[in-house]
Amino acid sequence: MHTRVPRLVERAYERLLQRDIDGAPDHVAVIQDGNRRYARERGDGAADGHREGARTTERVLRWCQDLGVEELTLYAFSTENFERPPAERAHLFDLIESKLRSFADREEVHENGVCIRALGEVHRLPERVRDAVAYAEERTGDYDRFRLNVALAYGGRAELLGAARETLRSVAAGDLDPADVDAAEIERRLYARPVRDVDLIVRTGGDERTSNFLPWHANGNEAAVFFCAPYWPEFSKIDFLRAIRTYESREASWRHTRRERAAALVRAVAGSSLVETREVIGRLRNQLPNGGTDELTAELDRGDAGTTE
Repeated sequence: MHTRVPRLVERAYERLLQRDIDGAPDHVAVIQDGNRRYARERGDGAADGHREGARTTERVLRWCQDLGVEELTLYAFSTENFERPPAERAHLFDLIESKLRSFADREEVHENGVCIRALGEVHRLPERVRDAVAYAEERTGDYDRFRLNVALAYGGRAELLGAARETLRSVAAGDLDPADVDAAEIERRLYARPVRDVDLIVRTGGDERTSNFLPWHANGNEAAVFFCAPYWPEFSKIDFLRAIRTYESREASWRHTRRERAAALVRAVAGSSLVETREVIGRLRNQLPNGGTDELTAELDRGDAGTTE
């Protein structure tokens, strides 16, 4: 009885959160932190924590598909993880290899059109892991309904540095004009760009930092960030729904801020020319959410008396 009541409350809270959510981010990236601490606090080895974490990963993949998230990136193995003890690294490599192959063979992966691919310096991984990556990518490469990116031997600074070096080599070889180096050119030279920019980063385990994860795709998109205390094996659907709610709140706040800035711009030019002011509003229409220019038009109407034709 004592355990049943908290579960009923938990399920009720989960339903409440789900009703509050109006939509979901297109692309969620997760830093799966706390596997080792989870195991240590239970007197288990690191391998046990990683196994429990792998089960959470499977659940999160299902939640994403249920909520309409279209892309999920998991920080499975960072470049810093190469510094871990050899025995732990070996277990991690075994687990990654096993999960990549089993995921690629799952019926629901093929039914739901899940495309699996690796991001990072895959060449640094053991051959058995590289083979598993190739197997998963080949088995699911034709799908496009949901994308699962697994960051392996990944480091954000290394990714940006590699893109910069490749760009410089192309310029030095005369294959690229320096004047043509823009954001799109750098993006093209990253490890393997996710289809979408990151909308939400989730980090478990209590640390409030993004750990060199997807700096171009997340920071460049001003992604929302959700930090939570539970270790990755303990991460629940309620935690995930709270993360989605954080994303929605941030988006609403950002839309409001953009409208306020645009309205201020309209007020600033309203005293010059009605034609010019309407041109400004026209340009802003593509940058604001649907209906976002309604209040700008009202602002213009209020300022018509001070403008000249």
